[in-house]
Amino acid sequence: MGDEALQKDVLDELGEDRIQELAGELGTDADGATRMVRETVAALPEELTREATATPAGAAGLGGLGGLGGLGGGLGGGLMSGVLGKITGPVAEAVAKRTGLPVAQVSRALELLLPVVMTTIAKRRGRKR
Repeated sequence: MGDEALQKDVLDELGEDRIQELAGELGTDADGATRMVRETVAALPEELTREATATPAGAAGLGGLGGLGGLGGGLGGGLMSGVLGKITGPVAEAVAKRTGLPVAQVSRALELLLPVVMTTIAKRRGRKR
């Protein structure tokens, strides 16, 4: 299971409605939004995506990153916000370069997308236990 499997899981988690919402945020169509999702997953730091395909012991590092189904409150939510804050800028720049979309639009779309990505990674980790 590599990036492609994670990309598919994220797209499945998003569903058509959220893909349309991302498309609107990006000023593109559903295909453009889907490409942005794929490029975002590909641009994520390896330490995050590696956790989605790692053994249960290796995946334990993501414990606070959405183990309660997303942007839960408390320490997990704060930790997740910190991680997302640190990766949003570099990921937005990489995705903008790969897709030709403006960085500002990609950054706004990432605010919607990254919590879904983290939830998907947490679910995958949970299935591996």
